[in-house]
Amino acid sequence: MSKSTKTLKVTLVKSTIGTIESHRACVRGLGLRRMNHTVEVEDTPSVRGMINKVIYLLKCEA
Repeated sequence: MSKSTKTLKVTLVKSTIGTIESHRACVRGLGLRRMNHTVEVEDTPSVRGMINKVIYLLKCEA
């Protein structure tokens, strides 16, 4: 990731147990592995779509 690329900080704050399989796949696709795990991801339309799909499980910061 270059310095000029916009990034988002995403934290998993709710467990994926009992969620739909496609939602779990989105969480894994974002690189989140466990509760309270935080990752920085690029701010792209595809990543935004994944975040919007599982926003109820996440905390997101710019």
